[in-house]
Parts: sequence; structure tokens; C-alpha cells
Amino acid sequence: MDIIDSIILGIIQGLTEFLPVSSSGHLELGKAILGDNSVPEESLLFTVVLHFATALSTIVVFRKDILDLIKGALKFEWNDDLQFISKIALSMVPAVIVGLFFEAQLEALFGGSILLVGCMLIVTAVLLFLADKAKNTDKKVSFKNAFVIGISQAIAMIPGISRSGATISTSVLLGNDKTKAARFSFLMVVPLIFGKIAKDIMSGDLTYDSGNFTSLSIGFIAAFVAGLFACTWMIALVKKSKLTYFAIYCAIVGLIAIGFVLFNN
Repeated sequence: MDIIDSIILGIIQGLTEFLPVSSSGHLELGKAILGDNSVPEESLLFTVVLHFATALSTIVVFRKDILDLIKGALKFEWNDDLQFISKIALSMVPAVIVGLFFEAQLEALFGGSILLVGCMLIVTAVLLFLADKAKNTDKKVSFKNAFVIGISQAIAMIPGISRSGATISTSVLLGNDKTKAARFSFLMVVPLIFGKIAKDIMSGDLTYDSGNFTSLSIGFIAAFVAGLFACTWMIALVKKSKLTYFAIYCAIVGLIAIGFVLFNN
């Protein structure tokens, strides 16, 4: 993989991990339009590196929150910090179940089904539009909310549904504060990313070629910087109710994808 490909893939990973446009959906569309051989294929190691970069960017943005949570949890009291960590753990359950028991069925969806991607992008657009119109509150995420948000995160494994878009929208539609919804959405994915990285490492399928060090390093930096920007920007957008722009974008791309399939059949 050359340096340009590394930069492009790093930026795409960093941006789409946080912006509600569905990275998996766009990748499937790219493969269909350009052809499978026209889209650079990420090695497993490169994928792990990019995911680590975006997880690290989340930690940097929320470093104060994370440190406060750790300090609060170390008091070994059923305080707000330990409750928040417990909610994060609860939100992971649906995605873990899907990842462990339905991996084959999930991978089958990533076979160039443009109609599926188009329809799911429309679903993402509707969710974003509804969330943007919801009234802001000061309500915190409850345990019940955390599990429901976790279900939306599991559903977002389908190509075309944005993870950040689905989780933030679900949280806001449940009546939670928009800023708290974004914070919970971004923090809840960190343990999942590290869990996936650990799974990939323990699989024994990772291979390292010293000749790829430059590409890996540049990809990591690109994903990290793009992630810092996207995460910070997304929090501001949610707070200011600016998700409608992404809703319009997802709707347009979704309709184009659906039209592409209908007019070519």
C-alpha cells in the first residue's frame, strides 16, 4: 500500500468513525462504482492500526472525562462515575452478541448490495433528521437507555447505517441531553474497538512487514488527526442541532444508490 492510499484510508477512517455518514456503506458504494480492484484493500494489520488511532483520538478528546471516571470508580462506591462505566458495559452487550454469534451473517451483508446500503442510508437520514428536531433536555442516559442505545449500535453494523448517527439519534430521541448523548456515543465505542483489536491480535492472523512501517505510521497519523477533528466537530454539531445537513447528505446518497440499482436492472 502506497503513502497516498494510507493517507486517504486514514482520513476516511478518522472522519467516518465520528461523522454520521456510515463508513461501511460508503466503502460498499465505492467498490460497486469503481470496482473491487479499484479500491485499495486494507490488510488486517492496517485496519487494526487505524482503529487504534481513532480510539486514541477519542481518549485524547475525552481525557478529562475518562480520568474523572477512573478516579470516581476507584473510590469503590456506587457513585455517578461507576454507574456511567456500568452503563457503557451494558451498552456493549448487544454488539458483542452480534459479533460473536452472527459474524458470518453480518459479513454476508458486505457483498456489494447497493440497494441495501441505499435503503439503510435513508434510515440513517431519517434518524438524524428526527434527532435534530428533538428538544434539548438535561436528562442523563439511564441504564435502560444504555441498553437500547447498545441495540442501535449493534444494528449499525449493517452497511449504510452510521454507528455514531444511530447511537446519538437513539439517545436524543429517548429524551437525553444532546451533549451527553454525543459523549456517551463516543465513549461507548472505545472498549469495543479495543476488544476488536484484542480479538484480531489473538487470532494470529496479523502479519507485519517492516517494509510497510511508513504506510502504517502515516495511516495512523492521518486517522488520529482526522479523528480528533471529527470527534470535536461532531460534539459541536450535535449541540447546535446541525445534524440535518448530514441527514440531507445521507438521503441524497441513498436515493442515488437506490436509483442506480433500479435503472440498471
